Amino acid sequence: MKSFSDKIRDARASLGLSQADVAQAAEVSVRSVAAYENGEKKPRQGTMLKLAKALQVSVTFLTDDSCEDPLADIDKDGYIAEAREHYGASGVRDMQQLMRENAAFFAGGSISQEEKDMLFESLAQAYFACKNAAKEKFGRKEP
Repeated sequence: MKSFSDKIRDARASLGLSQADVAQAAEVSVRSVAAYENGEKKPRQGTMLKLAKALQVSVTFLTDDSCEDPLADIDKDGYIAEAREHYGASGVRDMQQLMRENAAFFAGGSISQEEKDMLFESLAQAYFACKNAAKEKFGRKEP
């Protein structure tokens, strides 16, 4: 198993990027990238999304030490980013929980990846519609 710091360092090296390149793309300091690679700190969720995008890997890959596939769940990162943009950290937590809980639908199943993706996209759209309806009904302010 590779640690977060190993994955950051290896992904950056495989793309031929400098720490400064990654820092600029992820909108953090070079010192922060060095700290991530040295295992001194981990980024906040919003920065994690930017970092994953800059390194062309998924958030799942970076945050799950047991994940060895750099592209695992990369298609879901967009939903997480959208949840963060519209609903802040609580939206990200909700979206991640939605993804985890609905993975059980597929345990031992034999549906195609395309069908799994369609189901998740429908769930994500329903989540966003419900959040928007609640915001309209209760007048919740943007985070």
